[in-house]
Amino acid sequence: MTETASPTWNRQRPSGMAWGRYRPVEDRVAIPLENRTWPSAHTRSAPLWVPVDLRDGNQALAEPMDPSRKRRMFDLMVRLGYKEIEVGYPSASQTDFDFVRSLVGTVPNDVTIVVFTAARDDLIARTFLSIEGLSDVVVHMYTATAPTWRQVVLAKERDELRELIFAAGETIARSAGTREGIRFEFSPEVFNLTEPDYVLEICNGMSSLWDASPDRPVIHNLPATVEVATPNIYADQIEYMHRHLDRRGSVILSVHPHNDRGTGVACAELAVMAGAQRVEGCLFGNGERTGNVDLVTLALNLYAQGVDPMIDFSDIDEVRRTVEYCNRIAVHERHPYAGDLVYTAFSGTHQDAIKKGLTHHRAEADRTGVAASRSPWAVPYLPIDPADVGRDYDAVIRVNSQSGKGGSAYLLEADHGLVLPRRLQIDFARTVQRAAENDGVEVTSEQLWDLFCTAYTTQADLRLVSWDISTEEHGKTLLRAIIREGGADRSHTGIGSGPVDALANLLGDSGREITVLGLTQHSIASGNSATAVTYVEASVSGATVWGVALSESVVESSLHAVMAAVHRAGVHLDAE
Repeated sequence: MTETASPTWNRQRPSGMAWGRYRPVEDRVAIPLENRTWPSAHTRSAPLWVPVDLRDGNQALAEPMDPSRKRRMFDLMVRLGYKEIEVGYPSASQTDFDFVRSLVGTVPNDVTIVVFTAARDDLIARTFLSIEGLSDVVVHMYTATAPTWRQVVLAKERDELRELIFAAGETIARSAGTREGIRFEFSPEVFNLTEPDYVLEICNGMSSLWDASPDRPVIHNLPATVEVATPNIYADQIEYMHRHLDRRGSVILSVHPHNDRGTGVACAELAVMAGAQRVEGCLFGNGERTGNVDLVTLALNLYAQGVDPMIDFSDIDEVRRTVEYCNRIAVHERHPYAGDLVYTAFSGTHQDAIKKGLTHHRAEADRTGVAASRSPWAVPYLPIDPADVGRDYDAVIRVNSQSGKGGSAYLLEADHGLVLPRRLQIDFARTVQRAAENDGVEVTSEQLWDLFCTAYTTQADLRLVSWDISTEEHGKTLLRAIIREGGADRSHTGIGSGPVDALANLLGDSGREITVLGLTQHSIASGNSATAVTYVEASVSGATVWGVALSESVVESSLHAVMAAVHRAGVHLDAE
């Protein structure tokens, strides 16, 4: 990387950290690729997903799964629609061996299980012993191939390691014999740090040794065992292999990204664009260090682009609960698609956009005659409809000190059926923000309702106790009312063009000037009846205030809303 002087607007200074100890991956592994095609590719179908939670994920747990947890995880994967599942490392422990044996006679006919082994004859023999009685199995052999691993861990030169791998491959082929239903997989561990010519030579040799054919393809799984480079480098490496593998139509090109740089999902997505057909990973990304690639995020990323992921995540919370139980690790509340808060907006601008987006979505569904659950989705800030993964809309908008008018208005409409006029939304937002700032915590829907009622509805110290309406000459309305103020009931009368005008005149005659600036009404259906909601914007003694009332009677709702506005203004009436 070429160092250049920082522009004047960038005031960052050297960190003092020992960054010079590390080398970029392109200085360690040459990528002989030109005219790459993956940058212009588009993924239109899902690859074969292979969860490795029961092996790779399990070995990364502080408390590995017991047999009952393993079975619960396996059953979940089958229900979700996974058709190839890595179930264990049977030569590594008695627990894994016993679990593989427990699957005999219980695996659905359309599900292939995968067992993992190192390239050693005794471990291979133990592996084949574990799969007796299983009819559809992939035997997955791995060996680290990168220079540092060859030199430091295995103490072998390139030729020596190649011979070891081929010898183990021959043992696997002999062990399988002519048995039907067994296929082979090879992983050059740390593929992403291995010389391209070397790993290609080994993979092509294994394809030949195992006689890869279209009806019995060999899987070459190319892991980013330790993620060390940007995702485009991994994509280049995968495309190089995709172009140069022998017997390409008889080889399934698989990837196994880890997440050390936090870009495992991007690595997998670009690898598929580069020619990968199969992806190994874990549900929610459990695995060594920072984890394996997250199969849930990968699948739902496709879903959000209009591609069928071929896995059913319509009840994401049940998936999360099961995985949390089996792994004894909580899924973070901001985890993509599955976290508790990922469909939740606190920001006022976000809330306003979501509220308008949901309203527009429902209107478009009605206009086109398509069910809202099937109508094309285009709601700001929500990449998918939360209902598609089993979430309701209760938590989509939540209110705190960062929230604006849209959030409060949405919750009042969603939970109580109130459709607030825009100016009332703005007015109430100030009340909510003050409350949230004072308490410093989130305002719940129940608290929001209490705040609203306290601010805008009639209270005991000033309210309309009873009223009577009659029609006078010339069509005028006469209102006789008893108003309670400060515990005392007083009689008042007023005349106007209608009940609201008569009450306004009555209140004016009683000592305060009131002008109704606007009145909005709608109904809230409830069974066979409906509740009328009235919003009144009024000028009371020069102050603009709002009052709200709910009643089964439209007239009563209107009158109580006017009284609520007067109460909001803090007006005391004179006795008649």
